[in-house]
Amino acid sequence: MIKNKYKVIGVMSGTSLDGVDIVYVAFELDDVWRFRMIDFETVSYSSDWESILSNLVSYNTTELQRIDDHYTNYLSHIIKDFINKNGIKDIDAICSHGHTALHQPDSGMTYQIGNQPIIARLLNETVVCDFRVQDVELQGQGAPLVPIGDKLLFSEYDFCLNLGGFANISTELNNKRIAYDVCPVNIVLNHYTKLIGFDYDDGGKMAATGNVNNELLDKLNDLAFYKEDCPKSLGLEWVNKNMLPLIDAFQLKTKDILKTFVEHVAIQIVKEINKKEHGSVLVTGGGAYNHYLISKLKEYSQHHIIIPSNEVVEFKEALIFGLLGVLKLRNEVNCLKSVTGATKDHSSGKIFLP
Repeated sequence: MIKNKYKVIGVMSGTSLDGVDIVYVAFELDDVWRFRMIDFETVSYSSDWESILSNLVSYNTTELQRIDDHYTNYLSHIIKDFINKNGIKDIDAICSHGHTALHQPDSGMTYQIGNQPIIARLLNETVVCDFRVQDVELQGQGAPLVPIGDKLLFSEYDFCLNLGGFANISTELNNKRIAYDVCPVNIVLNHYTKLIGFDYDDGGKMAATGNVNNELLDKLNDLAFYKEDCPKSLGLEWVNKNMLPLIDAFQLKTKDILKTFVEHVAIQIVKEINKKEHGSVLVTGGGAYNHYLISKLKEYSQHHIIIPSNEVVEFKEALIFGLLGVLKLRNEVNCLKSVTGATKDHSSGKIFLP
């Protein structure tokens, strides 16, 4: 039944492996969509799960399917605990991204674990999930999917910039929403901090003490991906093949790697946002707390860089996957061909009933 008020749970697990982001949100459609975030939480991964998820690209199909079984069950427990802890009774649907195991859209492949039909029965709720597959089948990149939410919920900003495992950006150009991955961010920064015993570089403090290696910086900026036109997207496989070996070959101190890479990220992002003049940039994702990176964005651009409330910074993607699920329930477009390069706009995702 089509209605104008929904209460859903949005669930997101990103490439930076911070954990599972869960938000209980109320959506209301008046002239425009509005939202109210009611409960929200990030459930950190155990070290075992973090190890498994960080190595998904190395497993064969049989092993991935086995991991998918376990992860679907694990994810259902996390969601059920969240529901019970917050005493949530009124749920129209649980809208879940799952966790990306493989993303090779140019080969017609994308695979997110945690999207098996059994999850609806385990939770005894309607579940909307597996949002990327249909877009790839329609010759799209299957990513990014968040820009429809940027358009419907955050249209007052010139750019929406997410600093997660990867930086992705969305904006309006010629009355069309466009969006694309810009460059890796936390997936690389966190990789190097973990090698010296830290989950992440708190506030970018380590990076701030390093020195930029200009030769490495030039090689990073010269990677072929940055010369491609959008739509385009990145995955862990690309990082492992093209970026980590390049960085490792220089054998730098960690602080110098971090400083050089932050410089690289800032250069690539500013190159994109400077295509407009004096705009407003909404920054979300874990990288919004990297004060050193944010200071570089401010230094190199003419834009108003806006960091919203902590809950929007941390849960915007989970929030928008909630909206994607609502749009799917309404059989309305939730995936834009102008963003992904698919052959048509479409209503993506699968609906599983308990």
